Amino acid sequence: MSKYRNENITRLAEKIKALANEHRLRIYVRLIRCCPAGTRCDVEGQFTRCVSELGKDLGIVPSTLSHHMKELRRAGLIHTERRGQKVECWVDTGVLGELSEFFGELNGLEPG
Repeated sequence: MSKYRNENITRLAEKIKALANEHRLRIYVRLIRCCPAGTRCDVEGQFTRCVSELGKDLGIVPSTLSHHMKELRRAGLIHTERRGQKVECWVDTGVLGELSEFFGELNGLEPG
């Protein structure tokens, strides 16, 4: 774990903290399923199409969904880009790999 300096640990902690919220984790998983990593989903107006499905069955209102999307974006887990009235969003593939590598490396550590 020597390659993970303090600043890397801090960045990873921010991502993990964002995903520690149940709604954000569910939204993130749904976003990965509806928009595979590296692809963009069009979002018109107040999160229609793919992203409107993210909050479905979670019992959260659109403004709360927007807040959770903002937190995922702030943590660097997703990216969004406005194009007129549309917003495109996508999962950062590098972050998925980084988290996977980090936890995989921890799994291989000797106890103690």
